Amino acid sequence: MFDRAAAEKLLWSRVRDVPDWPEPGVLFRDLTPLMADPVAFATAVDLMAVAIGRGTVDEVVGIEARGFPYAAALAYHLGAGFVTLRKPGKLPGAVHSQAYDLEYGSTTLEMHQDALGPGRRVVIVDDVLPTGGTAGAAIDLVRLTGATIVTFAVIMDLAALGGADVVRRRGVDVAALLTA
Repeated sequence: MFDRAAAEKLLWSRVRDVPDWPEPGVLFRDLTPLMADPVAFATAVDLMAVAIGRGTVDEVVGIEARGFPYAAALAYHLGAGFVTLRKPGKLPGAVHSQAYDLEYGSTTLEMHQDALGPGRRVVIVDDVLPTGGTAGAAIDLVRLTGATIVTFAVIMDLAALGGADVVRRRGVDVAALLTA
């Protein structure tokens, strides 16, 4: 059994705050030190697995690029498949595409058209949830396939930026390990 408070303390101790990046006035929450620490990384994946539950999803969908490590490890832990949402031009074959706005511009996510399908249960995983642009695009892409989204899981929800509200307005629950 996890000591939730101790686990959160460990995860927070591995978050690096980078002021004024990528532009002045922004406090960037860097989770790469968390991934570099094997105990912290395993703790994060274990906590997500406990929150989601083994046998509840068929696939784990990871968002490029920082969502990939967590999603792949979680898929292994849950005994589920791993599906990638990629930047444009990175996937061969037929893809679904979804354009969206970011905090600092706009971009597109793509997914293979045959990656998911009706009746498949998925969890979407990313590292941080800021304004909800990427999360919303990921939800829209998964829904194009007819798959059911069980939850949207992140390591950190940047609550003041409202991304979790965007996800919930789309009818999807958010499972965040940390809230900043």
